[in-house]
Amino acid sequence: MIGVVIAMQSEAKILLDDMKIQRNLTVSGKDVYVGTAYGKEIAVCVCGVGKVNAALGTQLLVSKFDAQKLLNFGVAGGLNKDTKLCAVYQIGEAVQFDFDLTQLNGTKIGTLDEYDTNYLALNKLHLNLPVKKLGTSDRFNDSAEDYKLLTQELNADIRDMEGAAIVQGAYAMKLPVYAVKAISDVAGSGSTTEQFLVNKDKALNNLKTLLPDIFEEL
Repeated sequence: MIGVVIAMQSEAKILLDDMKIQRNLTVSGKDVYVGTAYGKEIAVCVCGVGKVNAALGTQLLVSKFDAQKLLNFGVAGGLNKDTKLCAVYQIGEAVQFDFDLTQLNGTKIGTLDEYDTNYLALNKLHLNLPVKKLGTSDRFNDSAEDYKLLTQELNADIRDMEGAAIVQGAYAMKLPVYAVKAISDVAGSGSTTEQFLVNKDKALNNLKTLLPDIFEEL
């Protein structure tokens, strides 16, 4: 079983539309869809926005639906000229940039207490998708401080609000984890909120065209 963790219903729709749904239920307040798509058995959890929701959705898919590998996809924000609006990228590494134990133990920003490095590596898909670094936090903003941290200290390419938390959960359960992101907004090109609202659907449609290849690989 492939466990798919997705923040929003609008993101999940691009998969659900092509999925033969056998069961639709609510578990711990999360909508879960179980069925098949692209020849694979899948359980999709629409977890909600943010890291805690993402972690809950990840654990739920493993504990209740016996997911053996995990996939996260959706829209995200680009951080530099190498991330193009509405383009699709796979994630090679992810960090929680709002996690900070620097003052306590001298580790780099984003280094979880149980690890000695701030970025955690994901499994790679053998597809023609550029690999990028992801920064995750419980913030959607145009903060200059966050932008500086992400681009100058962490060298991240993309930001979101769930990905790295899903990776942390996968590491805890020793399961392979994959992530694919479509760019809905790019920092430095005006309000990220306005860009998100204008470009979200196009970005998701671009991602949808790749779903058969992604699931074939899984």
